[in-house]
Amino acid sequence: MNKEAVNFGILTCPSCHSRSEVAMPTHACVILWQCPQCDMELQPKPGDCCVFCSYGDTPCPPIQREKTLQQEHC
Repeated sequence: MNKEAVNFGILTCPSCHSRSEVAMPTHACVILWQCPQCDMELQPKPGDCCVFCSYGDTPCPPIQREKTLQQEHC
């Protein structure tokens, strides 16, 4: 199983509920993102590595790869 990471995600602002399609870096976590609708600055929730893992419809590429590797070793 060699699934490629998804490089775009939909972030949903918890304040105004607007949704934005955002490019995800492939080898880094985004720890700060500003909502283009209401200007709220989002930070990861405790225990999450980035805003995509907290507010996105898809986890960030590093977490996607980690999950793929875990599935390959099962």
